[in-house]
Amino acid sequence: MQPETQNKAWTPVVLALLLGAPLMLPGNGQAADNLNFKGVLVEEACTLRPGDEAIVLDLKDVSPKYLYLNSRSIGNPFQIHLEGCNTNIVDSVTTTFSGSESLKLPGLLALDGGSVATGVAVGIETLSNIPLPLNVASDKQALSSEGNVIALKAFIKGEPQAIADESITAGTFSATSTFTLNYP
Repeated sequence: MQPETQNKAWTPVVLALLLGAPLMLPGNGQAADNLNFKGVLVEEACTLRPGDEAIVLDLKDVSPKYLYLNSRSIGNPFQIHLEGCNTNIVDSVTTTFSGSESLKLPGLLALDGGSVATGVAVGIETLSNIPLPLNVASDKQALSSEGNVIALKAFIKGEPQAIADESITAGTFSATSTFTLNYP
C-alpha cells in the first residue's frame, strides 16, 4: 500500500514541473502577433419591445366542420412592437416569416412534429387580409421615432384534399415560425 501513496504524492509535483517548464526556458517567450479582432459597430434601427422576441399566439378552438364549410378560420391578431426607432438611419421596415412550409398549402406553415391535428396549416396575413407567404418580405411599413406596431393575423386553413375528403383530424397542434425584420 505504501508505493501507491508515494505515486499519488508525486503526481502533483510532476505535473507542476511539467506545466511550469516552459516558463523556465531562456528568451522572452513572446510570439509575433497572431490574433487579430475585427468587427463593425452599427447603429440599431429599432429594438423589439421586451417580450416580443418570442410571441406565443393561441389560435382558439376551431372544429373540422367549420373548416369544411369555410376552408379557414377567422384570423387572430398579433403584434410586433418596435421601440426607439432611429429614423435618421432608416425610415421603413419589412417583415419576413420563415419556417417549415406545408407541402399541400405552399406559403403556409406546416404543423410541428408531435401535433395531433392533421390536414391543416397555419397562415399569416395583414389586417387587410392580404396573405403574407413564408419567405416573402411584407410591403414596407413606414417607421416613426415613436412606438411602431406591425399588426398581423394568423389563421388555420384546411388542406384542399382533407376538406374534400372530410379527413381533418381534430386535436392539439403547434406551428413554429421565425420573423426577420429588414430595414431596406
